[in-house]
Amino acid sequence: MSDKEEIDVEDDFPLQESEDVEAAAPIETSKANLSKRRTIDNLLEERRLQRQLADYDFDL
Repeated sequence: MSDKEEIDVEDDFPLQESEDVEAAAPIETSKANLSKRRTIDNLLEERRLQRQLADYDFDL
C-alpha cells in the first residue's frame, strides 16, 4: 500500500450511536418519572403522618 492510496471509510457508525441514544431516552424518562412519583408519595405520607400527630391526644 502506498501513502497516496485513498481508503474508503463507511459512515454508518453515527446512525448506530443515535439509535442507542434514542433507545436510552425513554428509560431515563421513566426513571425520572418514577423518582418524581416516589418523592410525591413520600411528601404525601409525611403530611398524613403530621396530621395524625396533630390529631393525637397526648393526654391519655
